[in-house]
Amino acid sequence: MKLSLLSLLIGSAAAFAPAPSARTSTAVNSGMDDLKAIAEKSNPVLKFYDPLELSSTTIWGNSNDETIAFLRQSEIKHGRVAMAAFVGYIVQSNGFHFPWPISTDGTPFPYAAGSPPEQWDALSDAAKWQIILFIGFLEWYSEAAGTHYMRGGIPGAFPKFSDHSMIPHPVPFNLFDPFGFSNGRSDEAKAKGLITEINNGRAAMFGILGFISEQRVEGSVPLLKGLVAHYDGETMAPFA
Repeated sequence: MKLSLLSLLIGSAAAFAPAPSARTSTAVNSGMDDLKAIAEKSNPVLKFYDPLELSSTTIWGNSNDETIAFLRQSEIKHGRVAMAAFVGYIVQSNGFHFPWPISTDGTPFPYAAGSPPEQWDALSDAAKWQIILFIGFLEWYSEAAGTHYMRGGIPGAFPKFSDHSMIPHPVPFNLFDPFGFSNGRSDEAKAKGLITEINNGRAAMFGILGFISEQRVEGSVPLLKGLVAHYDGETMAPFA
C-alpha cells in the first residue's frame, strides 16, 4: 500500500516535468534547457512549472540530466497508461466488451458486474495474474532492451521487438506503432505529436483519478457527482 502510494506520488509529480522533444537522439544533455523548451510548447501560458523542484534534484546517485530523463520517462509512461485507463473506463462503463469468452469454459467478460473496478474484482485470479505479468514483461523489456533512457536513450521510446533477440521467438508487431504509420512522418510532425501526447497524458491522469476518486468518495469530484457509481471495494488492492 505504501509502495503504491509512493509510486503514485512520484508519477503525479513527474507530470509537471515535461517530456523529451522528438529531436533528442543521444543522451539527455542540457536537460533543464530541454525541459523549458518543451514546457513552453506544451503550455505557452504556464510555461515551465516545477513547484517541487524535481528538475533540479538527483536520485539514486545519478546526475541531474539522468534524473531529468527518469522524470521524463515517468511522465510519458504514466500518461500513456492513464490515456488507456481513461478510454477503457468509459468503454467498460458503457457496456462495450469483447464478444468472445474470457476463458475456455465459455465464461464471458464480466461486463455485467457493474463499474470498471467491479468488473476487475469479478475477474478470476488467473486472469488478473495474466494481465499483471504481461504488464510486468513490458516493463522489464522496456528497461532491459536497447539503450536505457538514463544512459543515452530517448525517454518514452519503447524498444522494438524486431531489434533485439531477448525474445526467443519472432514477434510480428511492435508495441509502438505496430503498423508503421509514423514511418513517413516528418520530424516537425513527430515533435508536434509528442506535445499532443504529453498534454493528453496529463489530462488523462487527472481524468482517471477523478473517476476513481468520485467512485470511492462521493462528491469529491463535483463534476462527476451522479455520473459514476459508488464503489465499496479497494482500488489499491488488486486481489482483495
